[in-house]
Amino acid sequence: MSVPARPDGPPSGEHVVVSLPSHSMPARLLERHASHLPALEHRALLDGLLTAHDPAARVVVVTSSEPAPEVLDHYARLARPDDPDDARRRVTCLVVPDDGPRGIAAKLLDRPDLLDRLRRQVGATPAVIEPWNVTVDEVAVAQALGVPLNGGPAELWPLGFKSASRRLFREAGVPVPVGVEDVRGLDEVAAAVRAILREAPQLERVVVKLDNSGAGEGNLVLTVRDDEGRPMPDDALVAALTRLAPATFLRDLSLGGVVEEMVTGEVVSSPSAQVEITRHGEVVVRSTHEQLLGGLDGQVFVGSRFPADAEDAAEVAGHAAAVARRLAERGAVGWLSVDVAAARGSFGRRLVAVDLNLRKGGTSHSHAALRHLAPGRYDAGAGRWRAVDGGERHYRSSDDVEVGRGVAAGRVIDALETAGLAFDPAARTGVVLHMFPSLEDRGTVGATAIGRTADEAERLFDAASATLRRA
Repeated sequence: MSVPARPDGPPSGEHVVVSLPSHSMPARLLERHASHLPALEHRALLDGLLTAHDPAARVVVVTSSEPAPEVLDHYARLARPDDPDDARRRVTCLVVPDDGPRGIAAKLLDRPDLLDRLRRQVGATPAVIEPWNVTVDEVAVAQALGVPLNGGPAELWPLGFKSASRRLFREAGVPVPVGVEDVRGLDEVAAAVRAILREAPQLERVVVKLDNSGAGEGNLVLTVRDDEGRPMPDDALVAALTRLAPATFLRDLSLGGVVEEMVTGEVVSSPSAQVEITRHGEVVVRSTHEQLLGGLDGQVFVGSRFPADAEDAAEVAGHAAAVARRLAERGAVGWLSVDVAAARGSFGRRLVAVDLNLRKGGTSHSHAALRHLAPGRYDAGAGRWRAVDGGERHYRSSDDVEVGRGVAAGRVIDALETAGLAFDPAARTGVVLHMFPSLEDRGTVGATAIGRTADEAERLFDAASATLRRA
């Protein structure tokens, strides 16, 4: 499928950004998170903060849930404290009223009337679609609108799957954990464990990953030794995985997956890097982060710190750029990220790539808040954000700050502003909220605390968390 050519660069006059937060993910993930999709989609409202430094831009956010007026007003005040009414006019939402477990692009394609409305909203104005990911659904939307995508082509989407990404890492000269690709079925998992133990005989645990998965969901940690420390026989491994894995996991494993060592050390962290590939094939490192992981086995993304630790940032950025260059040669365009496991111990320091996200991810929206409200550039060599005011900026972000189920968005906004913690456009520091639909669904809200130092960002985040718990 082809889409209209992307513009050579940012338009100098009036232009439109269509933010399309379409989560075209495996059915098992969409079904599990169906009630949470509006909150995930509303992270794209942070794209509207573009009007803070680009008053010629109009932003249209496509979503399945109408944002509350007080939320849009809040973002307008952040973007343009001098003229919030103008910012409010320049950010609109196209609501596709469908709460089913599908990406918003698929839902929009079922509504030719809404596609036509979006086409009229864009009109003859230069425009670009900013997708969350690019599959055939997002390409079909771009074709229908006649508007270019900052992403794609869709046929490259499987390169982000686990087996393909391990091969791509090796091709780019990026180290990977000991592991086996293209594993299908329980017996092949057991065979892969035997192969890994031959190379890493002291290993105690492996991670079984489904090829098509995301955010750590689709990863299962499997112990490979019995209580006496002996390698488990194949039948015991199969039995253990059968007990651990949901039926959907075992079904999807038949489509492909990987088994790789569980990276261990005295200290293990998970830095990542975001990269953008421009239309002309230029590779630009946009950020590095320390990912914060949770869940039963520490496999689920729960938040981030920006930037990554200085000792790792440049190397992580270099690995991500090397992978992006290989993807650019294949025609990839737009945003991607590479996740790394960083281990330290008596063996020294070790960095290995563990995941490729050929899309935006869990750190993209918090970075959007930074670059729109405290504009500057990321210095990949120094691992620092250099703001236009000459200072550095750091942040701490999470999508799951506890508030209380059913608390109104306006009340949460008021609580943060009353406490003096809301983002201050003059100082370009403070807390930006997002994901307000989570208040109803989970009793949580997202928050990105931006400070001039890492300590200031952490203090702001902790203070905001305490304030919102009292809201």
